[in-house]
Amino acid sequence: MMPVAPRRWITALMLAGLAGSAAAQDTFMLSSSVMVDGGTLPADLKCTRDGGDGLTPPLAWSGTPVDTQGLALIMHHYPKGTVEGVDAPSQYWLLWNIPVDTVELPRGNPASIGDEGGDKDQRRTGYTPPCSPPGAQHEYVITLYALSSALDDLPAHDDLQVDWSSMTRAMEGKIIASSSIAFLN
Repeated sequence: MMPVAPRRWITALMLAGLAGSAAAQDTFMLSSSVMVDGGTLPADLKCTRDGGDGLTPPLAWSGTPVDTQGLALIMHHYPKGTVEGVDAPSQYWLLWNIPVDTVELPRGNPASIGDEGGDKDQRRTGYTPPCSPPGAQHEYVITLYALSSALDDLPAHDDLQVDWSSMTRAMEGKIIASSSIAFLN
């Protein structure tokens, strides 16, 4: 498995082509009260098969650029046999239309902030908790994007048809800044 930092740089370079101005990149910061970048997913957030409740982790952010017109979030993982930057990853959470004045998503996103795309298996909308095979450890990345405009190419409601490809296409040229947390499960 590739170490956390280099994989994050590859993802950052891959998405740099989607970005517009990168102003305020250094101040936009995504964090979680229950995990650190490069750490492991807490047991209570794992999938139900592994004894967790399968809820989204609590997230918070600061330093949103002043010209931000929209926020979006993607959680993904590159399965064995896929190549980052070439293949689309497995999507675990696609979230857009997050109000610009939002600074956190509580555990489980109980207020259902934003609109959600298809889950990992394209069976329902929403979050898919990580559920790595026994004995395996995979890296997952959650990235928050500050956007220069709303994602008008995506529907203004949850939609099963929205996947990694359609969401990243909708963000092309609109990314002002991004911040990520990587974790292992």
